[in-house]
Amino acid sequence: MASRDLIQNLEETIENIADFPVPGIQFKDITPIFLQPKLYEDVIADLVEFSRGKVDAVCGIESRGYLFGIAIAVALEVPFILIRKKGKLPPPFISEKYDLEYGSAEIEMREGQLKSGQRVLIHDDLLATGGTTEAAAKLVEKQGGVAAQFSFLIALKDLHGVDKLRQFDAEVYKILEY
Repeated sequence: MASRDLIQNLEETIENIADFPVPGIQFKDITPIFLQPKLYEDVIADLVEFSRGKVDAVCGIESRGYLFGIAIAVALEVPFILIRKKGKLPPPFISEKYDLEYGSAEIEMREGQLKSGQRVLIHDDLLATGGTTEAAAKLVEKQGGVAAQFSFLIALKDLHGVDKLRQFDAEVYKILEY
Protein backbone atom coordinates (compact mmCIF):
# COMPACT_ATOMS: atom_id res chain seq x y z
CA MET A 1 0.00 0.00 0.00
CA ALA A 2 2.82 2.45 0.81
CA SER A 3 4.13 4.37 -2.17
CA ARG A 4 7.71 3.99 -3.33
CA ASP A 5 8.31 7.62 -2.38
CA LEU A 6 7.09 7.08 1.18
CA ILE A 7 9.22 3.97 1.60
CA GLN A 8 12.29 5.71 0.19
CA ASN A 9 11.77 8.80 2.38
CA LEU A 10 11.41 6.64 5.49
CA GLU A 11 14.48 4.55 4.65
CA GLU A 12 16.51 7.73 4.23
CA THR A 13 15.15 9.21 7.48
CA ILE A 14 15.13 6.36 10.00
CA GLU A 15 18.49 5.95 11.70
CA ASN A 16 20.04 2.62 12.66
CA ILE A 17 21.72 2.69 16.09
CA ALA A 18 23.98 -0.29 16.80
CA ASP A 19 24.03 -2.02 20.20
CA PHE A 20 21.10 -0.14 21.71
CA PRO A 21 19.47 -0.71 24.18
CA VAL A 22 21.73 -3.75 24.66
CA PRO A 23 24.65 -5.20 22.68
CA GLY A 24 23.54 -7.00 19.53
CA ILE A 25 20.32 -5.02 19.03
CA GLN A 26 20.04 -2.73 16.00
CA PHE A 27 17.71 0.05 17.19
CA LYS A 28 15.61 1.75 14.52
CA ASP A 29 15.39 5.40 15.55
CA ILE A 30 12.17 6.84 14.15
CA THR A 31 12.49 10.22 15.88
CA PRO A 32 13.90 11.99 12.77
CA ILE A 33 10.45 11.47 11.17
CA PHE A 34 9.05 14.04 13.60
CA LEU A 35 11.42 16.69 12.26
CA GLN A 36 9.58 16.44 8.94
CA PRO A 37 5.85 17.23 9.38
CA LYS A 38 4.98 16.29 5.79
CA LEU A 39 6.62 12.88 6.15
CA TYR A 40 4.74 12.29 9.41
CA GLU A 41 1.46 13.24 7.67
CA ASP A 42 2.24 10.82 4.84
CA VAL A 43 2.89 7.99 7.31
CA ILE A 44 -0.39 8.67 9.10
CA ALA A 45 -2.31 8.82 5.80
CA ASP A 46 -0.85 5.48 4.76
CA LEU A 47 -1.67 3.79 8.08
CA VAL A 48 -5.18 5.29 8.12
CA GLU A 49 -5.89 3.99 4.62
CA PHE A 50 -5.16 0.44 5.81
CA SER A 51 -7.77 0.66 8.58
CA ARG A 52 -10.47 2.95 7.19
CA GLY A 53 -13.91 1.44 7.81
CA LYS A 54 -12.48 -1.74 9.33
CA VAL A 55 -12.02 -0.93 13.04
CA ASP A 56 -14.00 0.51 15.94
CA ALA A 57 -11.02 1.46 18.14
CA VAL A 58 -7.23 1.79 18.06
CA CYS A 59 -4.94 0.48 20.79
CA GLY A 60 -1.42 1.88 20.92
CA ILE A 61 1.43 0.13 22.69
CA GLU A 62 3.61 2.23 25.01
CA SER A 63 5.37 4.28 24.18
CA ARG A 64 6.24 4.73 20.53
CA GLY A 65 2.94 3.16 19.45
CA TYR A 66 1.26 6.29 20.78
CA LEU A 67 3.18 8.55 18.40
CA PHE A 68 1.22 7.29 15.40
CA GLY A 69 -1.68 5.46 17.08
CA ILE A 70 -3.37 8.56 18.46
CA ALA A 71 -3.23 10.32 15.08
CA ILE A 72 -4.62 7.20 13.37
CA ALA A 73 -7.53 7.04 15.83
CA VAL A 74 -8.30 10.74 15.42
CA ALA A 75 -8.28 10.45 11.61
CA LEU A 76 -10.54 7.37 11.78
CA GLU A 77 -12.78 9.11 14.35
CA VAL A 78 -12.58 6.14 16.73
CA PRO A 79 -11.45 5.86 20.38
CA PHE A 80 -7.77 5.47 21.28
CA ILE A 81 -6.91 3.10 24.12
CA LEU A 82 -3.56 3.05 25.88
CA ILE A 83 -1.65 -0.17 26.46
CA ARG A 84 0.96 0.64 29.08
CA LYS A 85 3.88 -0.92 30.86
CA LYS A 86 3.16 -2.51 34.24
CA GLY A 87 2.46 -0.10 37.07
CA LYS A 88 1.55 2.95 34.96
CA LEU A 89 -2.26 2.72 35.02
CA PRO A 90 -4.66 3.17 37.94
CA PRO A 91 -7.05 0.32 38.73
CA PRO A 92 -9.07 -1.37 37.51
CA PHE A 93 -6.79 -2.85 34.88
CA ILE A 94 -5.95 -6.19 33.32
CA SER A 95 -2.43 -7.36 32.54
CA GLU A 96 -0.55 -9.79 30.33
CA LYS A 97 3.04 -11.04 30.66
CA TYR A 98 5.21 -11.68 27.61
CA ASP A 99 8.76 -12.33 26.43
CA LEU A 100 10.70 -10.04 24.15
CA GLU A 101 13.96 -10.47 22.30
CA TYR A 102 16.10 -9.42 25.28
CA GLY A 103 14.02 -10.13 28.42
CA SER A 104 10.47 -10.27 29.68
CA ALA A 105 7.86 -7.69 30.62
CA GLU A 106 4.19 -7.07 31.40
CA ILE A 107 1.65 -4.70 29.90
CA GLU A 108 -1.69 -3.41 31.15
CA MET A 109 -4.92 -1.93 29.87
CA ARG A 110 -7.69 -0.22 31.84
CA GLU A 111 -10.77 -2.37 32.21
CA GLY A 112 -13.97 -1.19 30.59
CA GLN A 113 -12.47 0.92 27.82
CA LEU A 114 -13.34 -1.63 25.15
CA LYS A 115 -16.82 -2.88 24.41
CA SER A 116 -17.52 -6.51 23.60
CA GLY A 117 -17.24 -7.19 19.89
CA GLN A 118 -15.33 -4.02 19.02
CA ARG A 119 -12.90 -4.53 16.14
CA VAL A 120 -9.53 -3.19 17.21
CA LEU A 121 -6.43 -2.03 15.37
CA ILE A 122 -3.35 -2.64 17.52
CA HIS A 123 -0.56 -0.28 16.48
CA ASP A 124 3.11 -0.13 17.40
CA ASP A 125 6.08 1.43 15.68
CA LEU A 126 8.07 -1.80 15.33
CA LEU A 127 7.34 -5.53 15.14
CA ALA A 128 10.24 -7.68 16.32
CA THR A 129 9.49 -11.08 17.88
CA GLY A 130 5.79 -10.25 18.24
CA GLY A 131 5.65 -10.85 21.99
CA THR A 132 4.47 -7.39 22.95
CA THR A 133 1.87 -7.28 20.21
CA GLU A 134 0.62 -10.79 21.01
CA ALA A 135 0.19 -9.74 24.65
CA ALA A 136 -1.71 -6.61 23.53
CA ALA A 137 -4.06 -8.73 21.42
CA LYS A 138 -4.68 -11.02 24.38
CA LEU A 139 -5.60 -7.96 26.48
CA VAL A 140 -8.09 -6.92 23.78
CA GLU A 141 -9.60 -10.40 23.75
CA LYS A 142 -9.83 -10.52 27.56
CA GLN A 143 -12.18 -7.53 27.32
CA GLY A 144 -14.29 -9.11 24.58
CA GLY A 145 -12.76 -7.12 21.74
CA VAL A 146 -11.47 -8.55 18.47
CA ALA A 147 -7.88 -7.98 17.35
CA ALA A 148 -8.92 -7.26 13.76
CA GLN A 149 -5.76 -5.54 12.53
CA PHE A 150 -2.13 -4.92 13.43
CA SER A 151 -0.09 -2.09 11.94
CA PHE A 152 3.57 -1.19 12.22
CA LEU A 153 5.92 1.34 10.76
CA ILE A 154 8.68 -1.30 10.70
CA ALA A 155 8.81 -5.12 10.85
CA LEU A 156 12.01 -7.08 11.40
CA LYS A 157 11.31 -10.11 9.21
CA ASP A 158 14.17 -12.28 10.50
CA LEU A 159 12.56 -12.30 13.97
CA HIS A 160 9.28 -13.79 12.61
CA GLY A 161 6.92 -11.65 14.68
CA VAL A 162 4.20 -11.95 12.03
CA ASP A 163 4.12 -15.71 12.67
CA LYS A 164 3.14 -15.10 16.29
CA LEU A 165 0.22 -12.92 15.20
CA ARG A 166 -1.34 -15.47 12.83
CA GLN A 167 -3.32 -17.00 15.71
CA PHE A 168 -5.54 -13.91 15.72
CA ASP A 169 -6.72 -14.22 12.10
CA ALA A 170 -6.17 -10.49 11.63
CA GLU A 171 -4.73 -8.32 8.89
CA VAL A 172 -1.10 -7.28 9.41
CA TYR A 173 0.36 -4.19 7.76
CA LYS A 174 3.90 -2.89 7.87
CA ILE A 175 5.30 -0.01 5.86
CA LEU A 176 8.94 -1.14 6.02
CA GLU A 177 10.58 -4.54 6.44
CA TYR A 178 14.19 -5.11 7.33
